[in-house]
Formats: sequence, C-alpha cells, structure tokens
Amino acid sequence: MRLKAWLALAVLTAAGSAWAGAQQYEPLAASVQAALQSSIADRASPEPKFPTMAEKITWLTEMSRRLEKRVPDREARYQLLKTVYYEAQRAGLDPQLVLGLVQVESGFHKYAVSASGARGYMQVMPFWVKLIGTKDNDLFHLRTNLRYGCTILRHYLDIENGDLYRALGRYNGSLGQPAYPNMVRAAWEHQWSWQPRVIQASSR
Repeated sequence: MRLKAWLALAVLTAAGSAWAGAQQYEPLAASVQAALQSSIADRASPEPKFPTMAEKITWLTEMSRRLEKRVPDREARYQLLKTVYYEAQRAGLDPQLVLGLVQVESGFHKYAVSASGARGYMQVMPFWVKLIGTKDNDLFHLRTNLRYGCTILRHYLDIENGDLYRALGRYNGSLGQPAYPNMVRAAWEHQWSWQPRVIQASSR
C-alpha cells in the first residue's frame, strides 16, 4: 500500500498537478463555531518559535532547499515556510505534515482553484469564510489561507479523535477513500520528513 501511495505521489509530482478536493459543509455546534471563529480572528505576530535559534536556521535552510524548485523566489519561499511553521505549531500540527498537504492539495500554487471552488495553498472552501470568518478574509492571502487550512484540519482531527487518516479524508472531501490520505502521508514522510540534528560531544 505504501509503495502504491509513493508511486502515485511520484506521478502526481512529475505531472505538476495537484489533488485538490473539497471540504464538505457540515453544521457546527454553537460552541465549536465560536471556538473556530476565535481561532481564525487571532492576529498575533506570525513569527515561529523554535526550541533554539540554531534549529530555526537549520529547519528553514533545509526546507527552503527542498522547496526551491516549486517556489523559486527566495523571499517568498522563506515567508511561506515561516508562516507554515507558525500556523501549524499554533494548531498543534506537524509543519512537515502541512507541507505535505499543501504539496498534494495545490502543488504550492498560491492562486490554485479547484473544480469545486477550493482556493489557495491549502485549498480551502469559501463557505468557511461565511461560517467562521469575516467577509474581508481573502483565501488567496498567504497567512489567511494557512490559518484557515490548519484550523480546519485541527477541527477534523478533533472530530475524529486524532485519527489522521479519517481527518485527511474529511479535509479532502473523500472520507473513507484511501488515495488522498496515503498521498499526503507519502509526501510528508518521503519529501518533508525532518528531525533536528543532535550534536554529541566526543568522548575522551
């Protein structure tokens, strides 16, 4: 299964396309809606917090290298990566998972629009703006799109009690179908996986 997912991802990447889906509208309990609205409205400074400055530099440098072909502009690339890290961290998500999802959903195309109308890097459906945002929220705006996408994925993870497979299915509007969750996991594990380097002192 993992080999099939990896092969499918390779074909997708080679073709330069994306696997955009569409979150499905579902009525929200008032308390959930209020919590999501609060999450979207927060406008704290989007500066990611890393355990150390060395780890921040290492992560940004390595992720920038991997993203360079897809986002050639250095400044835009670093801004995207910093915002991904900040919004993922804020939502309690792995930044590398979010990068994998963005790759599969939009191919890192800021102005991507799916056949169903999903928009931007994380292919957010416009109904979410009416449901939890304000009319001035632009889903093609970098931070707005990532804020919505990460908030929505966190919401689906909470609904599914942490089951990533089902949460990803909900995110893509393909709940119960393995293709999309497998592709996101393949992108996450094979292209964006990262562990901080541990420098060990030499013994004498």
